[in-house]
Amino acid sequence: MTAARLEVKSVSKRFPGVLANDRVDFAVAPGEIHALLGENGAGKSTLVKMIYGVLHPDEGRLFWNGEEVSIADPHAARALGIGMVFQHFSLFEAMTVLENVALGMDRSEDRRALAERVRAVSQAYGLPLDPERDVYTLSVGERQRIEIVRCLLQNPKLLIMDEPTSVLTPQEVERLFETLRQLASEGVSILYISHKLEEIKTLCDRATILRGGKVVAACDPKAETAKSMAQMMIGAELKTVTRRRRGEPGKPRLEVEGLSLASEEVHGTDLKNVSFAVHAGEIFGIAGVAGNGQNELLQALAGERLADHPSAVRLDGDGVGRQDAGRRRKRGLCAVPEERNGHGAVPGMTLVENTILSAHHRMGLLSSIFIRAGAAARFAAEIVQAFDVRTPGVAAAAGSLSGGNLQKFIVGREILQKPTVLVVSQPTWGVDAGAAATIRQALVDLAAAGVAVVVVSQDLDELLAITDRLAVINVGVLSSAMVTREASVEEIGLLMGGVHGLAPEEVAARAAEEAAHVA
Repeated sequence: MTAARLEVKSVSKRFPGVLANDRVDFAVAPGEIHALLGENGAGKSTLVKMIYGVLHPDEGRLFWNGEEVSIADPHAARALGIGMVFQHFSLFEAMTVLENVALGMDRSEDRRALAERVRAVSQAYGLPLDPERDVYTLSVGERQRIEIVRCLLQNPKLLIMDEPTSVLTPQEVERLFETLRQLASEGVSILYISHKLEEIKTLCDRATILRGGKVVAACDPKAETAKSMAQMMIGAELKTVTRRRRGEPGKPRLEVEGLSLASEEVHGTDLKNVSFAVHAGEIFGIAGVAGNGQNELLQALAGERLADHPSAVRLDGDGVGRQDAGRRRKRGLCAVPEERNGHGAVPGMTLVENTILSAHHRMGLLSSIFIRAGAAARFAAEIVQAFDVRTPGVAAAAGSLSGGNLQKFIVGREILQKPTVLVVSQPTWGVDAGAAATIRQALVDLAAAGVAVVVVSQDLDELLAITDRLAVINVGVLSSAMVTREASVEEIGLLMGGVHGLAPEEVAARAAEEAAHVA
């Protein structure tokens, strides 16, 4: 009997007040694509950090090809044959592909020889890269290739992938899957972490499911549904998002016309003549790969950055393009930024204090120059109850909450202010299936009450599920809007990849070609 490539036996890890992993057992076979599933806080990140040598188990044993090992650090992990591609890339944008690859290698290597190896590995695995390109000129999908190629250059026998498709177009996802299947066919084991359960069904051979730090189930993903796996993860019935039947669109509540704005970031993306309108009772989606102007657009809509002309952004027909965020909030526009910690909430402040930061205008939490502490505490408690935020209390620091619970709190804080327009960026980024369903249902209910909702998301499945119309942003240019139920994944993916300016029938033709290629 062939030994497992990796076997984890009774592994536990404790932090102050938290048992992150509790006697975890699972194994990954050679050539197997194995999913590691669990809701936020289930212990996935802690477990893979121990496998990669970033953390060390308090109890239990790790076996590599049948022999017990102690993995002191990531260097030791790579020496064994373990590689990891993290969700957030470790790249220097001002350096070239080759320079970034060299920085990640354990041994120095002749520049010319390394460039040839990069080209050879890139070609062999369908990951085209030019070693001399500056990283800041690359798409997010191309940047991910650097991380993968850097791992492959060290001949891994186990490759850990953490949320690898969260920033990719549908076409890039399919190409990544082709690469992973090729690696598996050559005997490389893949440990795959993702919240996208349909991807797990498509790609993975087996799945181990964690809940509360323990292994609660193992399954063949192809024999399960996305819903059944989600229910194993959360240990309860998964709520289904219920859409209302949409009637005639209401009046335009948010109108954007000819909005151009230079980015303040060194490698940011300028907005170029962006125009769209969102009506009362409508959910308008904006798709796109990360780094294509989404943050700049949210800043311009929320009033964090001012437009050149008042009429570039209009609320209920009135030009507000030169009004700041506070004045727009008073008029009914609330916003949820992409970055939870530091932008959506201050980690070191309590939930009550974070409530005051954005809700003091609309919820009357200030009296002259004084804070109405009781009113603020009651509003924070209302958010916690309405959105099932798991926290010891409203006096807890925002930074003490899990990512999913903090996201529910921030979204709830904005929704319960009863806006007329809500702009939300990446509403379910990195949250588990249960929290995602709660947030999506809240957005649907808000639109049903007559609010104009703008959802900026990299999650195409999310946009297809909850939006009425959508457009795609690429290099700061927004495509024409399309009716969501009439749009194809291939067409949207091409627009995400930069096919702008073509007639609709030309885009559709290219999309049909892509679909045929995938089939």
